[in-house]
Amino acid sequence: MQLDELTADQKKLWSRVDALWQMSLSQDTASVSSALHSDYSGWVTGQDKLHEREAAIASVGPSSPRTLNYELQPLGVNIFDGIIGVVHYKYTAEIESGTNSSKSVSGRWSEVYLQKNGEWIMLSVSGGPDGER
Repeated sequence: MQLDELTADQKKLWSRVDALWQMSLSQDTASVSSALHSDYSGWVTGQDKLHEREAAIASVGPSSPRTLNYELQPLGVNIFDGIIGVVHYKYTAEIESGTNSSKSVSGRWSEVYLQKNGEWIMLSVSGGPDGER
């Protein structure tokens, strides 16, 4: 799927996905907090319990490995009844892994959003790094 194939509404939803990754780069937990629904929950590959809202916010905070750069590849961007968005994509990212070192990770996410007052609010995610169970 190419970005130029998306409708204007789909592009706005895809922009939200990218904005959340940008928040991760800057470790902007306040913006992430406002981008997540109050009842958010998800499932991260390799984890044995649900990924709750506070864990999602903490995952981009200063106590977590910092994302240094990323690339996203949309696979599906769908909007249902103008208010529910479902996005599937692959990612590659360079992640801090200790003092002066980094590692490359790749994976895939499926994300569910609710459009509320013209903003896409994340309800849930499922996915994570490739090769984990």
